Amino acid sequence: MSGPALAPRSGMAARRRALVTGGSGDIGGAIARALAAQGCSVLVHANANAARAEAVAADIRQGGGEARAIVFDLVDATATGAALEAELAQGSIEVLVHNAGIHDDAPLAGMTDLQWRRVIDVSLHGFFHATRPLLLPMARGRFGRIVSLSSVAAVLGNRGQANYAAAKSALHGATRSLAREMASRGITANVVAPGVIAGRMAESAFEPAQIKAMVPAGRAGTAEEVAALVAFLCSDAAGYINGQVIGINGGMG
Repeated sequence: MSGPALAPRSGMAARRRALVTGGSGDIGGAIARALAAQGCSVLVHANANAARAEAVAADIRQGGGEARAIVFDLVDATATGAALEAELAQGSIEVLVHNAGIHDDAPLAGMTDLQWRRVIDVSLHGFFHATRPLLLPMARGRFGRIVSLSSVAAVLGNRGQANYAAAKSALHGATRSLAREMASRGITANVVAPGVIAGRMAESAFEPAQIKAMVPAGRAGTAEEVAALVAFLCSDAAGYINGQVIGINGGMG
């Protein structure tokens, strides 16, 4: 079902282009919709879930926004570079939301090399592959917004998720360094670290009673709440927020 018509809002120049990696998931789709509502032309990225990315883009278009799906493997530097080079030939991409990430949980003592590498590949190497080609065009335009999605697991740790926490924690350091490198060019880089967010992943991992016990707010957050924070960080109004890791976790820490 499509949402309400997506009229551009104040706080962002109309039709800036935004790339949302992992845009086919619950949070990524909500972020894509929020950026479109804010006036962006959105590239909804997917790798394995191309049909879901196209569904998100179609929903945005049906609501009056501008979006299309884009498919490539973030882990593949050559494929990512080629896809972004083709997009940049059509115009700069001023907003990047690196939301792509995967879980492959196991206690560290029993974790395989593949489990360790593939989680880090998508979250951390994917960040590098997606961000690097966009930086100089952003710098030439004197505007850029880069937001990466992390997790409360990177802040507090979580059993069975040493690989995931390592990958997401690394984004914190990379983002703080990037903010220092690019701030004078009008580019901000921040991290949003959600806690338990309602959706397919949370439903498969937690019972309602577990969520109530873990989260001081007594409930899971929503993808739309995360998207609202990300959209604000991508706006003109957030130009002085830079190099920050911002939790959205109902008080978990």
